[in-house]
Amino acid sequence: MRVYLDHAATTPVDEEVLEAMQDFFSKKFGNASSLHSWGREAREALEESREKVAKLINADANEIIFTGSGTESDNLAIKGIAYKHGKGHIITSRIEHPAVLETCKYLEKKGFDVTYLPVDKYGLVDPEKVEEAIRDDTILITIMHANNEIGTIEPIEEIGKIAKKHAIPFHTDAVQSVGKIDVDVKKLNVDLLSMSSHKIYGPKGVGALFIKHGIKIEPILHGGGHEYGLRSSTENVVGIVGFAKACELAKKRLHEDAEKMRKLRDKIIKEVLKIEESYLTGHPEKRLPNNASFYFKGIEGESLVLMLDAKGIATSTGSACSSKKLQASHVLLAIGVKPEDAHGSLRVTLGRENNEEEIDYFLEVLPQVVNELRKISPLWHKK
Repeated sequence: MRVYLDHAATTPVDEEVLEAMQDFFSKKFGNASSLHSWGREAREALEESREKVAKLINADANEIIFTGSGTESDNLAIKGIAYKHGKGHIITSRIEHPAVLETCKYLEKKGFDVTYLPVDKYGLVDPEKVEEAIRDDTILITIMHANNEIGTIEPIEEIGKIAKKHAIPFHTDAVQSVGKIDVDVKKLNVDLLSMSSHKIYGPKGVGALFIKHGIKIEPILHGGGHEYGLRSSTENVVGIVGFAKACELAKKRLHEDAEKMRKLRDKIIKEVLKIEESYLTGHPEKRLPNNASFYFKGIEGESLVLMLDAKGIATSTGSACSSKKLQASHVLLAIGVKPEDAHGSLRVTLGRENNEEEIDYFLEVLPQVVNELRKISPLWHKK
């Protein structure tokens, strides 16, 4: 049996998405900036797609800027605000995705000040700490909606109210939450929000950035002035059409999918915690419906992932974007997990195609693999 449990890394392209994209590879292939009928056809598809993406997050179509990825959306939001101001102070958290953290570190080299807020043992950012960190020269607050490793959902609505009160632009990386839980930009009080297609059964290589009316940013790509002058590059119409179809399906299936995944997730958590010296990471309730994340004392996460893979099961340790690095996860360290324990992390992320039989197989295999690894581990000392 082959069981894919790494949907936070990427998802398979939905059959309906693939079907929607098909004609745009070779029949409706026009450049959306061209004036002829081929170009107009592509432009029409592009604008229809913008509407569909906007509907998923309750935005206006002209508040959606198409990008090449969630990472690019984060970069455009953060650098775009920073470059518009030229100098100033940014507030973020210690558990952000590298697309946010590395961008902030880069801006520090350019003279910007950045405050990296701590989180509690569940990975929650305290809105009061956000307010305390605000300075006269604060130009941006950027806090992720849900964590990609431990699944904790942040109090974005509260933080958004604080940002609004102080008239500071507020960005959230919603790459993991869009399509899995309700995301409404108006309720969340956000000014900028990053999304990614391949996390919601769309193709890779396309993302979007919501920019609220009235928020001004500087582009980071310069050229022909595509996407309202904010992201020059010939639009990836075929990818955008696929992304839009994925958003349409996510909106339609959101509650049904979430309920199904939540039941399987809770079953996984209940059974995995029966394994000796196993611990849940992230908030027990305020977490994504498809995320179950743990650490196991006395074993090494990479070995665990590889041994599960040998049994036909795909999982991850840390996040796919940084799991090839040997250092312990910055997220787990930030929530207080010891470095030696953080190396024994396992992230299980469900998708709409997973079923009970697959989960039963995973739950049968995991304890065996953990025991095998502990037998040969110098770190495992039975009491």
